[in-house]
Amino acid sequence: MYALILAGGSGTRLNLGEKPLVTLNGRPMIEFVIKAFHDAGHEVVVVLTEKAPYTLNWCRARTIPFLVTSGAGYIEDLAEATAYLEIRDPFFSCVADLPCISPATIREIRENYQKSGKEACSVWVPEELFRKAGSHPSYSGTIGTIPARPAGINILRGDLMEKPQDELQLLLWDESLAYNINTREELDRVRQLFQDR
Repeated sequence: MYALILAGGSGTRLNLGEKPLVTLNGRPMIEFVIKAFHDAGHEVVVVLTEKAPYTLNWCRARTIPFLVTSGAGYIEDLAEATAYLEIRDPFFSCVADLPCISPATIREIRENYQKSGKEACSVWVPEELFRKAGSHPSYSGTIGTIPARPAGINILRGDLMEKPQDELQLLLWDESLAYNINTREELDRVRQLFQDR
């Protein structure tokens, strides 16, 4: 199964250059995401736009597969990528600023998706875990009766990109998925977390 890592944004809220290359313990955060998917057995491709030339060079220097899309939007870029790669099967999409994600969590998501029989899967985390992590995503919803926010990791089917997909809304009580870095405060908390480990 492919894992498409979305790394084409400009990172304006963080204001430290291209966000995927912001370092944690001396390593760019995108490296942690790529390694987690590799270790979980997935074929990784980094999806970029012209806003991320340094991330492109970083991928090229490490022979990490990448492609450049138009930057029209999250779904549009995924549709471009799946068409270019001729992906017809289910694939993961994941943001590049989720450095605490683990191979075990990725496997858990995949297993739940496969058991569900649904076309797609969106992963959600209870709001209380985001608050505990000091993270402030812009979008929230309710899964069952639990206030939750999307984690930035999904499974979609490549052959159904042109239409809405019937999805499993998977709620995971996994604090590692709440560390989505968009502000300096969130970055400082994750850097402290890495030091404490």
